[in-house]
Amino acid sequence: MPRDLRALLDPTHTAVCTMELQRGVVGDRATIPDLRAEVDASGMLTRVHDLLAAARAVGARVVHCTAEFRPDRQGSGTNAPMLRASAKGGGLLVGTPDVELVPELDPAPGDVVVARLHGLTPFTGTTLDAVLRNLGVTTVIATGVSLNVGITGMAMEAVGLGYEVVVPPDAVAGVPREYAEQVLAHTIPVIATRIPTAEIIATWADVDATGRPPG
Repeated sequence: MPRDLRALLDPTHTAVCTMELQRGVVGDRATIPDLRAEVDASGMLTRVHDLLAAARAVGARVVHCTAEFRPDRQGSGTNAPMLRASAKGGGLLVGTPDVELVPELDPAPGDVVVARLHGLTPFTGTTLDAVLRNLGVTTVIATGVSLNVGITGMAMEAVGLGYEVVVPPDAVAGVPREYAEQVLAHTIPVIATRIPTAEIIATWADVDATGRPPG
């Protein structure tokens, strides 16, 4: 059924969440070349940038979900192949350039960063749920990487916690592209609402700087 996008995306209760858009994941220090190449080829960082700028302009929240690890890996599990590979590679260490947000996002002082030390998804074992609730958020717009694990996991966790979830298909990526397209076609639609970035921005276009619809 058609959704009331103005209500769903009301900036007073909406947050745009980025997933692992960090230099050591999709930027100049990336350790997964195929994922970085797909992000570059798709142009998604430009669309995420525009979405974040629009969100800030209307008062919607911007929350960056990042991964980082202590040099000794204390508190970080290795109970999945991806986590074991990450531990072996030694990247995304706290305080290093790896964990910084990619400059294409043009981070702002009002943005919130919620880092995790373990796991594959942004809610489990972090303060993300409490942060969003304290900000009055009920709709989460999920952007970033990857559709293979992180974005899908974020969407499922958010729904389980009671949030409405929006996934802009042109602001996420996964590898290989054919698989990511299948996730967007067959998995995301049953747990989230797919709305292109341009349509989200257009919905916000008549919202004034206080973050409230006019009238």
